[in-house]
Amino acid sequence: MDDQNPESDSALKVNSGIDQPPSVDPKAAQHFIRKRKSLLPATEYVNGILAGNRTILSRAITLIESQRADHATIAQDIITACLPYSGKSIRIGITGVPGVGKSSFIEVLGKRLTSQGKKIAVLAIDPSSERSKGSILGDKTRMEQLSNDPGAFIRPSPAAGTLGGVARKTRETMILCEAAGFNLIFIETVGVGQSETAVHSMVDFFLLLMLAGAGDELQGIKRGIMEMADTIAITKADGENTRSADLACMDYRNALHLFPPPESGWLPKVIPVSARENRGMDTLLDLFSEYFGHVNSNGFLEKRRMEQARHWMYTTIQEKLLDGFYRNPVISRQIKEVENSVMEGRITSFQGAVNLIDEYHKAEQENKDSDKVLP
Repeated sequence: MDDQNPESDSALKVNSGIDQPPSVDPKAAQHFIRKRKSLLPATEYVNGILAGNRTILSRAITLIESQRADHATIAQDIITACLPYSGKSIRIGITGVPGVGKSSFIEVLGKRLTSQGKKIAVLAIDPSSERSKGSILGDKTRMEQLSNDPGAFIRPSPAAGTLGGVARKTRETMILCEAAGFNLIFIETVGVGQSETAVHSMVDFFLLLMLAGAGDELQGIKRGIMEMADTIAITKADGENTRSADLACMDYRNALHLFPPPESGWLPKVIPVSARENRGMDTLLDLFSEYFGHVNSNGFLEKRRMEQARHWMYTTIQEKLLDGFYRNPVISRQIKEVENSVMEGRITSFQGAVNLIDEYHKAEQENKDSDKVLP
């Protein structure tokens, strides 16, 4: 055996063989990546949306949800162009505690509407983890039949702990869906916290789903939500729950009489419903027709939408100011240091906030002064 080459006489010699081709064609992969990253002109998105192209609509909504500045610019161009074609849809907010059966209810109601030739869009705000910021986005899984219905479009959006941002994105998504020709827009909330108030500010009809015998642990939130509701539906009113659901309807009807009359002049209704037995869906559709006939005749619907537009304007001002503040380079550099000073007790929370705001105004003024001296 050759001492210089111990492998020369070895029976275990392995030839290098032929290089295996990659599992994915690099050229095809690069083409796919470029295709995914490429942005269309705003006019192409708008034309696709107006033509009812679901793929283009989904891509436009993705731009709305994106945090990138270039995406935000083109998204606003799309929204502005679609705005004249919006406003003709019926906007319905649906809320209820987790486990009340929102997804099952929407699927059965949605299938009933699409069978009548209606086009519906479901914008579902999914709860997100405060730790990981992850979200299940499971509505398409829970609404399996409706998600495969050609007359329906389901778009889940993660709450991601920023309710205000989600409300803005949901409003803008709703404008695109209306421009795409959907007759009804359902906005499903996570059912906790202030999401009900945010959704109430963008819909025409607010539907509250409740469980019979849920106990007194929800009493603290019932009053405020019930005052916003145009109809309360007691879900899972089937089988052994039928009697308790009917009794709950009576209790809620009696409770509603104690509230001051709503500005719309519409007395909120309470009905039992069952997604499993398809109970109460026709009654609810009749209530929709009755309600919109009422608020159209007395002018409340037009007034409500005008107030919503005003509310959205002031909300947008707040969001833009906050966004400009946190994106300011000076604030980005200093905010963590000030935060640590507050947490370590060296300065108060109030003083930390005032210091950052003063630095922000100073930086903005310096930017204006530098712009003045430029040739």
